[in-house]
Amino acid sequence: MNSPKIKAKYVLFFLLIMQFVQAQDSTKLNQYGLWVVNNTSTYKNYIATHYNHQLVDIKQYIPTIQFNLQYATKNNFTHTALYPSINTTFASKQLVMQLQKVQNKLAEAGLGLLIFDAYRPYNITQKMWQIIPDDRYAANPTYGSGHNRGIAVDVTIISLTTNKVLNMGTAFDNFSDTAHHSFTQLPSTILNNRSLLKTTMEQFGFTALATEWWHYSLPNAKQYALLNISFSQLKKIH
Repeated sequence: MNSPKIKAKYVLFFLLIMQFVQAQDSTKLNQYGLWVVNNTSTYKNYIATHYNHQLVDIKQYIPTIQFNLQYATKNNFTHTALYPSINTTFASKQLVMQLQKVQNKLAEAGLGLLIFDAYRPYNITQKMWQIIPDDRYAANPTYGSGHNRGIAVDVTIISLTTNKVLNMGTAFDNFSDTAHHSFTQLPSTILNNRSLLKTTMEQFGFTALATEWWHYSLPNAKQYALLNISFSQLKKIH
């Protein structure tokens, strides 16, 4: 007959196994075989060991930055509001720290950043792909997006004096060759504006997307978890 000590060891072992299984089940493989963080408890556990990966409110860290969050309105390529009504957005702390350096550098010339989009829940990427299944302009959910990881941002430059955006040749989410960095059949002023954005972002560790003049991301995307945490959940957490 087993002694109480042996029984206690079996119980402890069982509880540890159950904790491990529950932790694994909280972030399940999706249909593409990807791990996606879908709930706040798993997210909190994740950022506890990946401090700079946590999503932070950009406006709180960079008060002078401006926003035109078109996916929170119907003024976007889907013609529907993909986000709730928000006046700020989130990104990984690592991205925000680098973005702050960009903002400070541009401020020396009386300029600043305007953000179109930053963190994007994974389910929004799935919706976008259904409308634009073209990986030049939309992220394939088979791999996930830098936006889902909090390490991508869509930006332009704005004058702090006139509050007008610099002319970049196309609007945000223009899905044509004209929005590509390699497209040079544009006036020199526009090319200079694009070059200013690109060189400044790259100076502080960002990488440009060849097909979108507005999209920049941090390297080593696979080191960051794919997140599907809603904005309302993030507001409660923060």
